[in-house]
Amino acid sequence: MEMSQQGGAEAESLLRPDHKNAVLMPHGHRGWDLEGEKAPFLRNEPVKLTPAWEGTNLPNDTLNLKGIAMDLAPPKDRWNLIYLTLIIHGLGTLTAWNMFITAKDYFVDYKLVDAKNYAEHYLAYVGWASQIPNVVFNWMNIFVQFGGNLTTRIVWSLCIEVAIFVFTIILAMLDSKEWPEVFFWLTMLSVLLLNAFNAIFQNSVYGVAARLPPKYTGAVVLGSNICGTLVVFLSWSSGLFESKRTAAIYYFIAGMFVLLICFDTYFALPLNRFYRYHNTLQQRTLRVNPALAATNNEARPDPRPGQPYGTILRQAWVQIYNIFIVFFVTLAIFPSVHSDIKPVSMDLLGDNFTMITCFLTFNLMAMIGNITASLWQFPTRRWLAVFTTLRLLFIPFFLACNYKADVRTIPVLVTNDWVYWIGSALMGWSSGHGSSLGMMYVSGNVAPEHAATAGMLGAATLVTGILCGLLFTRLCPIIVSIPWDAI
Repeated sequence: MEMSQQGGAEAESLLRPDHKNAVLMPHGHRGWDLEGEKAPFLRNEPVKLTPAWEGTNLPNDTLNLKGIAMDLAPPKDRWNLIYLTLIIHGLGTLTAWNMFITAKDYFVDYKLVDAKNYAEHYLAYVGWASQIPNVVFNWMNIFVQFGGNLTTRIVWSLCIEVAIFVFTIILAMLDSKEWPEVFFWLTMLSVLLLNAFNAIFQNSVYGVAARLPPKYTGAVVLGSNICGTLVVFLSWSSGLFESKRTAAIYYFIAGMFVLLICFDTYFALPLNRFYRYHNTLQQRTLRVNPALAATNNEARPDPRPGQPYGTILRQAWVQIYNIFIVFFVTLAIFPSVHSDIKPVSMDLLGDNFTMITCFLTFNLMAMIGNITASLWQFPTRRWLAVFTTLRLLFIPFFLACNYKADVRTIPVLVTNDWVYWIGSALMGWSSGHGSSLGMMYVSGNVAPEHAATAGMLGAATLVTGILCGLLFTRLCPIIVSIPWDAI
């Protein structure tokens, strides 16, 4: 009985303000007098650290916060370590896509120079090879077993993605002039597999973020938008390399490096008090309701009858709509329509007009939108649908700009380049702000035990909106070139 009371007092001391500076050792002795994250939480026991914090690698009273009064004030995210970690993982979710798009000149003008048919439609092939498996595997990741819990799916997905990047680097080093068609299809196979496993990684990361307060889901979205901004500067810096082959090798090494950082930082999550606290909250909720625990495998339910998917959708459908419509509108315009808009005044920004008003403006403003969403949750859950639906007006606005000037038959209504640029900035900001709020709200509308599943549904809806936006883009040249006067 005495030992039980001692163990309870020891565990509770982790959160009690009056004992925050002391850590009790297994025999009741006090440890070093340090604060917060500096306080040692490992006992004098052999510890084998693996990415599976769900296991018994660390002592239960330390790892699972056993006996802690969870109604006390939760620990803080010191130095925003978990927030920064999820930003890095958000960066990793779009690394694969951006690396292959950024290296367009390398593929079209260097590797596929003798295969014009493939080179001409390279971006279209990459788009389909990327987004179709992304959509399929994001949805399958919710309903179908992929090797167990979130940890297993994240770690193995990252390992396979790194291996595919290594294969891509080897292809870049080889002389493929004699077999460009084989090189092309090997590249497309790499893109397809890369994005299939990236879909599992992306979906699982949103599931992990959904266990934490809403702003941490916004951190993942912020990371994905930072990735786009970095790609713009990578595009500008590519001129430093005289050889396209060398430039491509460094591009892919950079992508592999980002994924390795994601791999490393994921290992560190269970060592953080803040993360363990919120992870334990969810685990305790599942233990209180055995029926939910039996049908929940690391916050992802088994594909068996009786799952509350209908309940989750009824509770979260408005936010799922918000996520879909934000990404549908964004991808319907950016980058295909946006990058084909030419200046009415040829003196404005010169040759850098598209790079600045399109790519840099959109990505930078989307990143700012992610930040404002974390600081200012407006509109609220109730009114966010109005905000996201109004973004549909951006589609006719950009089609009314100087888009496809060589083939369009309808008049250009937006003849002021500054108005167009302001519209570009507003679209970028509203994309980042609206997408972050939608992803932050989607898990807050359901019961805590279903938060991760709702987050994963939001991630699957995100990529579905991207694919539908890309499909709509094919209609935009047709819309502006229809002879409306003859109808």
